[in-house]
Amino acid sequence: MDDLPDDDDLDVDAFATAIESFNRFYIRLPTLEKLSFTTLSVLDTLAFGGGPMRLTDLTRTEQVSQPAITQLVTRLERDGLVERRPDPSDGRAVLIHITEAGRRIGRSRHDDRMRHLAPLVAQLTAEQRRAIAGALPALTRLAELGRASAKKAGS
Repeated sequence: MDDLPDDDDLDVDAFATAIESFNRFYIRLPTLEKLSFTTLSVLDTLAFGGGPMRLTDLTRTEQVSQPAITQLVTRLERDGLVERRPDPSDGRAVLIHITEAGRRIGRSRHDDRMRHLAPLVAQLTAEQRRAIAGALPALTRLAELGRASAKKAGS
């Protein structure tokens, strides 16, 4: 399973384990906005996924059924967090747009998480903080590659 060159010193298994452990902790940080993971994921996808999306695209990115995403989008629309608008390239289709209220949810969750994370980061040694800071460009690039790969697989 190791597709890395022999001279690379990254233990992908240890990396995956660390990311999974951090994710379990991070997604459970207390927040003021009490919304389901799927709801937050849809809002995040619409806010940072490159623009409005069709329901079929959201079904694929969120890995839920068509009826489930339709029901969720209907609820989000009712709550003023998304809007359905005609797709200018196909009059039969609609695009789901995030509203400013939907974006505020994401910003609020980010701010809440920062309030909980900052004191924990302060407990790390200076060397540990520098190591995390040094890894940020690579982690950002890895996320970009993952999104591009998922988009390509969905095409």
